[in-house]
Amino acid sequence: MGSLVNPESGYLSGRRILVTRARHQAGKFSAGLAALGAEVIEIPAIEIAPPDSWEPLDAALRKPQHYDWLIVTSANAVQSIRDRISAINLDPAVFSHLKIAAVGSSTAQALAEAGLAVTLTPEEYVAESLIAALGEQTRHQRVLIARAAVARDIIPDALTQQGAHVDVIDAYQTIIPESSIRRITEVFGAEASQPDAATFTSSSTVTNFHQLLNAAGIKRPEKMLAISIGPITSQTLRDHGWEPSAEANPHDIPGLVSAVIRSLTADR
Repeated sequence: MGSLVNPESGYLSGRRILVTRARHQAGKFSAGLAALGAEVIEIPAIEIAPPDSWEPLDAALRKPQHYDWLIVTSANAVQSIRDRISAINLDPAVFSHLKIAAVGSSTAQALAEAGLAVTLTPEEYVAESLIAALGEQTRHQRVLIARAAVARDIIPDALTQQGAHVDVIDAYQTIIPESSIRRITEVFGAEASQPDAATFTSSSTVTNFHQLLNAAGIKRPEKMLAISIGPITSQTLRDHGWEPSAEANPHDIPGLVSAVIRSLTADR
């Protein structure tokens, strides 16, 4: 992963940028924007919460020999796996036989830090790229997918069609932080304080941001730009009638910082 900060600081001086990422994940991104001179406004559109029950994940982790592959779709899912391994007193070594696929580099890094060796990370950090990278490797294999409670079914559907035996387990769920409703009223209540751009790191942040606006009785500012981390998030923005002004490439946090720079310095 590349540096978050462009060597020339001040590119974003005078710009106000909204960060909708979960609070515990926003720090590095916000720091990168601030280092470029931006005024960063954090309004988390999502909060990571436990699934309705830990029982399905615990049961799957207790029988690692039942699986050939583990597919993890986010660093949040890794954290849940790591926490549950500790909670039910498992040794990470019992997973050593598993082939592990991570959707992105941050997920792969989190897995490595948890003592779980990653077999495969796709070039593009989206589900479609992971499916392409897996190819026929999961045919007739037993696959455990750990992900958010509400997620696209493209990975399990594609692997099942290829002949894999797939179990999908909720490792966490995303909820809307109640404190963000008050904060969004403060930020968007006065026209002078409105951000130049809003950044989105997942479809959930897009959907929940609009729910926050609705809950606060506020219309989305017409002049505020939307900047997306990747194609799925961009499509969700379009589904809400909001064409993104830029999309990260690569689809990670350094790429998102670069997209912000491109979008907000195009007229300078």
